[in-house]
Amino acid sequence: MRALHVAPLNAPIKTMADDSRSDAEQVLGLFKFSHVRAMLTVAACLVVATLAAFVPHYDGLTEAGHRALFVMVFAAGMWVTEAIPAFATSLVAIGLLIALLGRPDGVYATGPNDWEQFIAPWGSSLIWLFFGGFCLAASAEKTGLDRWLAARALGLFGQRPAMLLMGVMLVTATLSMFVSNTATATLVLAMLAPLFATRPERDRLVKALTLGVAYAANLGGMGTVIGTPPNAIAVGLLVGRSEVNFTQWMLLATPSAAVLLAIMWGFLVASQLGSGAFRRGEDLLFHAGSAADRAPKLQQIVVVGTFAVTVALWMTTPLHGLPTTLVSFVPITVLTATGILTAADIRTLPWDILLLITGGLSLGVAIENTGLAGWAVGRLPVGGWTAVTLVLVFSYLTIVMSNLMSNTATANLLLPISIAVLTAMEETGGDARMAVPIALAASAAMCLPISTPPNAIVYGMGRLRVTDLLVGGLLVGLIAPPVLVAWAWVALPWL
Repeated sequence: MRALHVAPLNAPIKTMADDSRSDAEQVLGLFKFSHVRAMLTVAACLVVATLAAFVPHYDGLTEAGHRALFVMVFAAGMWVTEAIPAFATSLVAIGLLIALLGRPDGVYATGPNDWEQFIAPWGSSLIWLFFGGFCLAASAEKTGLDRWLAARALGLFGQRPAMLLMGVMLVTATLSMFVSNTATATLVLAMLAPLFATRPERDRLVKALTLGVAYAANLGGMGTVIGTPPNAIAVGLLVGRSEVNFTQWMLLATPSAAVLLAIMWGFLVASQLGSGAFRRGEDLLFHAGSAADRAPKLQQIVVVGTFAVTVALWMTTPLHGLPTTLVSFVPITVLTATGILTAADIRTLPWDILLLITGGLSLGVAIENTGLAGWAVGRLPVGGWTAVTLVLVFSYLTIVMSNLMSNTATANLLLPISIAVLTAMEETGGDARMAVPIALAASAAMCLPISTPPNAIVYGMGRLRVTDLLVGGLLVGLIAPPVLVAWAWVALPWL
């Protein structure tokens, strides 16, 4: 099969969005922006949103709720079609919310500053948490610390194909908990390139390793709040009794991610490596080569120390009581004050992701405060459903939608409604933390090359067919919701 055009694996790694369908299409060389298409799509979305929000008369829905519904439907259409960049849709949504609900005309706002609630998420602790995580990831990439650690970790797994695959998947998943999934996949594949060059075109080991990188990069993002944007959106929407901190998220997500990772490793061993999976092979000896320096530099030591202190403080917030925002300033200030990150580095951070998250949180504020969420909850056909059933249904819906559109956009659309329903259920007692599996399910959507950038990267190498991704993607898509929901149901009473 002809290889699609992708960036060279040894090219500088740029931190970028991990969720957008257009990002994956850009990796594959399929995305072409069209002004005509964009204008037609915007017009169509405006018409559909107007018809959906204002033409019918919805009993019990206020005028403010109608306006919030208009913005939600319009944003949903724009996120699904991706006629304009996803972050641009978020900015448009915020602007519409301010214009339609921010004026003190009696429809929603009563004071001259009430519109500020729609931009307040930009300064929330969640955005600073993500910004601190971006600074840590950028410093690790700039100093080569990620390559140094990955090279030495991979060297520990010997010369047996199954063990090498395990090492590749563990390293990839661990890195993707803190570093962009896209950058992680690119990094690990670049380190494996010398091995790939010595193997036949249809070699099963190469296929197993490339698929393993994609699966692990996607699943590893579940592990932390900063692992992928849907995680952050869930944390931003879960407030009050439903609040989830950094450590609680890891306890809810990491065990499930580890189980899914183990299942996919076993699937690849059985389907690709076969009887020779644990046979020693001299030609598999892994050499880091120029992937890393012989010893850490001073800057790398500073990054390691900053990383350790920051993550430790994030994980022990209940003990010391320091605000998450304050802890996030540790990497921001240390890494910039020491010159490890310069002004140019700060400009290259993925600000579009922060804007995309902010738009989703602002939309969530409008959906909740205008009464749209409560009105929708009363009309959803979920009577008699248990919380587990509801979360399973929403999790599968998340996987289906995330395979075809932006993970973050899917989370922006489904999480506010699902959290509102869970909060209103008598069974939960107002605790909506069972919504965490719904956010995690977005990371289990990996059926197609365009589903995620890591999928696009491995497919673009020319070693895989679409069916290779489809089979494994269907497997993880089917088993992930029960695994995620079962662990959340067991763990939540203890958190």
